[in-house]
Amino acid sequence: MLDANLTQQLKAYLVNIREPIELVAALGDDVKSKELGGLLDEIAALSDKVSVVPGHDRRTPSFMIRRAGTDIGVRFAGLPMGHEFTSLVLALLQVGGHPSKAAQELIEQIKGLDGDFAFETYFSLSCQNCPDVVQALNLMSVLNPRISHVAIDGALFKDEVDARKVMAVPTIFLNGEPFGQGRMELEQIVAKIDSGAEARAAEKIKGQDPFEVLVIGGGPAGAASAIYAARKGIRTGVAAERFGGQVLDTMDIENFVSVSRTEGPKLASALEAHVRDYDVEIMNLQKAATLIPAKSEGGYHEVVLENGASLKGRTVILSTGARWRQMGVPGEDEYRNKGVAYCPHCDGPLFKGKRVAVIGGGNSGVEAAIDLAGIVAHVTLIEFDSQLRADAVLQRKLASLPNVRIITSALTTKVEGDGERVTSLSYKDRNHGTEHDVELEGIFVQIGLVPNTEWLKDAVALSPRGEIEIDARGETSQPGIFAAGDCTIVPYKQIVIAMGAGSTAALSAFDYLIRLPVSDEAAQAA
Repeated sequence: MLDANLTQQLKAYLVNIREPIELVAALGDDVKSKELGGLLDEIAALSDKVSVVPGHDRRTPSFMIRRAGTDIGVRFAGLPMGHEFTSLVLALLQVGGHPSKAAQELIEQIKGLDGDFAFETYFSLSCQNCPDVVQALNLMSVLNPRISHVAIDGALFKDEVDARKVMAVPTIFLNGEPFGQGRMELEQIVAKIDSGAEARAAEKIKGQDPFEVLVIGGGPAGAASAIYAARKGIRTGVAAERFGGQVLDTMDIENFVSVSRTEGPKLASALEAHVRDYDVEIMNLQKAATLIPAKSEGGYHEVVLENGASLKGRTVILSTGARWRQMGVPGEDEYRNKGVAYCPHCDGPLFKGKRVAVIGGGNSGVEAAIDLAGIVAHVTLIEFDSQLRADAVLQRKLASLPNVRIITSALTTKVEGDGERVTSLSYKDRNHGTEHDVELEGIFVQIGLVPNTEWLKDAVALSPRGEIEIDARGETSQPGIFAAGDCTIVPYKQIVIAMGAGSTAALSAFDYLIRLPVSDEAAQAA
């Protein structure tokens, strides 16, 4: 199972194991069980502190990583390879006593959780969002004996997935009931089960002194803004709904200059680590609700958060990014995560052998259709325009696939279902006005982005598309308030462009600050 490179890497990691661990294997006679047995034997051969012992579980193949002589452990149902190989390595280390890099305050919060929590997470090996959830819950089960977790490969346990109506990954169950779907960070999961966490976070934020530069948003633009501001030696803070932003939902990144290929979550982690190299106050899981501009130049702008707390900054940099655009048709909201999906890499494996549609004929839509065609039975690509807008090389590849149908000049009008899952999609032929139905089980929406700016409607000037209007320096219509990235009118929504724009906004904010008149009255203005 492991090539020479992975074997060497894993052997180096296993040196960090402090306590003996057992790989408790529940195996059958099937091919996957034999593969898992081979993998476990390979791992055990790399360290004298790892052994394989037989066990039983209702799911086979599965295995538990257990600290010898204790109940501390985590379970995987399936083979945690692909994106989940890192989850396997971390689980081996943490069960083996190697300390986590999570913040000590968060670790103590997990240890103090009161209650019995049995988590189950369904993942797919191609999902880049799943490892964060799996790793977070694994760590929680190691730190707190009243927490357990099993990570389940949805493609391997298809009957179970169908019975529980899992149509998106990651999907989390807690004590047998649905708990959450989609990417969730450790802090988010803990906050969701710790009833007092939000109030404590709000109180902590209320105690923050005003910032010279306050960045709202933690994507590439926000991270670059924070780094450039902090390097000037001024008090800098970042409030982000989720650090990394839309990058976290990106699979392969092959156009980030100087890096041939990387993945979104990996880049997001590097962004946060770089920001933490500086004296920057990072306030994660904080969503902005209102912006109140300063009453006079040089005064403090105020950002009110959804939890009721507020932050102040002499300058503010808005970098709230964008989110996937929805179709806005009847049935879309009702069947979200019940057949309507927005991430083909994450959720595609759950539709193996089924019929799906991709909405959108740009690069994202055509790439999604190509990827899905190798998994599902049939793909129908629906494009509003009279022709596809994707690059020619992608269109040629799409046209060569035998299980893809392309429909242009089509307006999606409705999503139909049986109350539990999608059954069909309706569209209108824009040339002839006729209505058509397509029977299918999945719909992947790939029609662009919407800026996260609704909360700014009365604070700064927005374009008709809702994007923040800025000049070449990143300045908005309000003095001392700047903006950068996908939430602005910048025409090309690219990571490298957002980083450059964030750097520009921070330098402009610093230039604005040093040119303010020296006045105690102005400095104290509200």
